[in-house]
Order: sequence, then C-alpha cells, then structure tokens
Amino acid sequence: MPEQQTEQPDSQKSLVDFDTWSDLAQSDPQAFEARRTQIIEHMIQRVPAHKQHRMRCMQWKIDQVRAQASNPLSACITLSEMMWDSLAGPGGLRETLERLGNGKFEPTPRARVLDFERPT
Repeated sequence: MPEQQTEQPDSQKSLVDFDTWSDLAQSDPQAFEARRTQIIEHMIQRVPAHKQHRMRCMQWKIDQVRAQASNPLSACITLSEMMWDSLAGPGGLRETLERLGNGKFEPTPRARVLDFERPT
C-alpha cells in the first residue's frame, strides 16, 4: 500500500500553518488577532484596486459575524451558511450560471437616482 503524502509541494504550500496559528491563538490571543488582521490586509492589497473596497466590506461582515457569535463553532457555521447562500441561494452563482447556460441572462436592472431638494 503506498504511503500517504503528508507534505505539499512548494508551489502549493499553504500560507497558514495550522499548528503555528493554533499555538499563537492559545498563547497570545492579541498577537494572533494582530497577525490575522495583517495577513488579511496583505491579501486584500493583492486584489485589483477596483475590488478592494468590496473585499474590505466582506471582511467587515465576517468580523461582525465572529464578534456576535457565542463561540467559534457558531461563527464557523454562520459563515459557512453565508458561503452556501452566495453559491446556491437566490441570485447566487449557481442560478446565474444556469441562466447564462440557458441563454436567459439579463443584466441587473439599473435605475437613475433622483436628487430631491430639501423643503425650506
């Protein structure tokens, strides 16, 4: 029986070493959060400039879910549900791809925003 490969090739190494991060979270939670924030910001800065605002908004939403959750597992479940909704929920990726495949894709409707003067 062949031996199971336990190491990833250099080209596929993860940016996250679970054991190192786990040790840091247990020994110094503040340092863990500072490092986590630093890595997230680094990753956002690697995204094209026109997408960075959206990524920061999404990260803010993730941070809010984490802050409001009663425990880490609860946060994980909620975030997992959010990801599944964006994939398979109404207006999600799957629905959009199916409409494209069926030739029924219509762009999102746009509306002109009216500027109203304040009453004096």
